Amino acid sequence: MDSSGVQGLKGSWDYVDGENFDEYMKELGVGWALRMTAKGIKPRIIISEAGGKWTLRTESAIKTVTYDFTPGQEFDETTPDGREVKSTINFEGNKWVHTSIDKNGKKSVVTRYVDDKGQHMIEMECGSVKARRWYKRAE
Repeated sequence: MDSSGVQGLKGSWDYVDGENFDEYMKELGVGWALRMTAKGIKPRIIISEAGGKWTLRTESAIKTVTYDFTPGQEFDETTPDGREVKSTINFEGNKWVHTSIDKNGKKSVVTRYVDDKGQHMIEMECGSVKARRWYKRAE
């Protein structure tokens, strides 16, 4: 398996840690109760690809969310917190850049990549707020 670039994101990943995620969710407009719930979740992410169509599945004790996409093509997505957004995912070099815009025009950008320690890094940005989460490859 090609572990370089975006191909390296394929597989299963377990949550390790994060920073500033609550502030990021607040900026997105996620309500307090949902943010409190999200804080306690340690999800597993599963990324696969078949015939140019990619699937990202996030599994947790509370809910499982899946979306399919073709790089560069806009798609309708329902976020884990229930917001309806228009999303586009582009592969830029070794990074997966997921841009979403909700019905109020609020834009968020989530960038995924495998860092030099082999961790799945997720950088999130909405407005002036930046957050990060990172995952390790599941055993």
